[in-house]
Amino acid sequence: MASAQVGIVGAGPAGLLLSHLLHLAGIESVVIETRSREEVAGPIRAGVLEQGTVDLLVQAGVGERLMREAFFHRGVYLRFDGRTCHVDMQELTGGKRVTVYAQHEVIRDLVKARLDAGGAIEFGASDVRVAGDGAAIEYALGGVSHRLRCEFVAGCDGSHGVSRRSIPAGVLARHERVYPFGWFGILVEAPPSSDELIYATHDRGFALVSTRSPTLQRMYLQCDPLDDVAQWSDDRIWSELRARLATRDGWEPKEGRITQKVIVGMRSVVVEPMRHGRIFLAGDAAHIVPPTGAKGLNLAAADVRVLARAFERHFTAGDSAGLDRYSETCLRRVWKGQRFSYWLTTLLHRSDVDTSFDRRRQLAELDYLTTSRAAATSFAENYVGLPFEE
Repeated sequence: MASAQVGIVGAGPAGLLLSHLLHLAGIESVVIETRSREEVAGPIRAGVLEQGTVDLLVQAGVGERLMREAFFHRGVYLRFDGRTCHVDMQELTGGKRVTVYAQHEVIRDLVKARLDAGGAIEFGASDVRVAGDGAAIEYALGGVSHRLRCEFVAGCDGSHGVSRRSIPAGVLARHERVYPFGWFGILVEAPPSSDELIYATHDRGFALVSTRSPTLQRMYLQCDPLDDVAQWSDDRIWSELRARLATRDGWEPKEGRITQKVIVGMRSVVVEPMRHGRIFLAGDAAHIVPPTGAKGLNLAAADVRVLARAFERHFTAGDSAGLDRYSETCLRRVWKGQRFSYWLTTLLHRSDVDTSFDRRRQLAELDYLTTSRAAATSFAENYVGLPFEE
């Protein structure tokens, strides 16, 4: 029977970063993942990183490629009523920037760092279960059963993983909001349409222009979450993006060959507490945010930063106060992230039940946001990331 101080379920950003931070603190961990290494790092996903997340990755020694290849933006553009307003977040927050670096690239960097350091990642595991209330993780690999004995389990396996389901019914309170719209996302072979991200609201709905690389871009538009990708021809997509992104000066997005189409549903979820006995939940296993404002990966990084420090104090000094406060500490930031994501989502999207009053209110708030330094500063502080909880 193998053993580790911490067993980690899930090799997404949360699980891999936690394992790496524990390694730096001299704490043994094993990561159990049901997908293959290629499946973990394969999907092309967008990513906007808070300043604190970037700083954490750099301090942990996994930020070299990020600092070399990421796009660093001073701020973002808000587009509404045919005009574009720039929010200079770097100036408003004392130097913090918007960093565009895809989530799958973060995963690749973390996988490489863990394997280079001799870290144990069990890819392709099946029949994974948390046993003994967190005293062990049982799984099969290549048809052979394994049992990893551990002092604690970190559940970093997302909203549909086994970690949350391992906690007895009735223990966790679930708070959820499902939005009546989704995002239709495309990956397009084209040069960047903008030097910074564009968040646009239009009578026809929301649109977003993001950057993936000098030759590959991400764009999104609001859609029905139950829509069918097959109903969206390339011509229809570009027509809709041109309409929603239109400006009074005739700006248009740079078009190219669309290589990927996907529809993403939108919901906000928080389960609390984020700990039950030996089991700690982190990242999407504990909370989901809509993609507006890009808080998902960043909240996961904040969770595991708190958890890694708490484990370090427990194993090196016998001080479990950080573990006892883990859920309370993380949830303060989680709920602030949920508040911002909900606010930005409802500010920029249209709903079938919206009236002309709702639309005029949205435009008035955007006008206030882009003309008031105080309002813009609040927006910028939340977007680039609030201070980490200690």
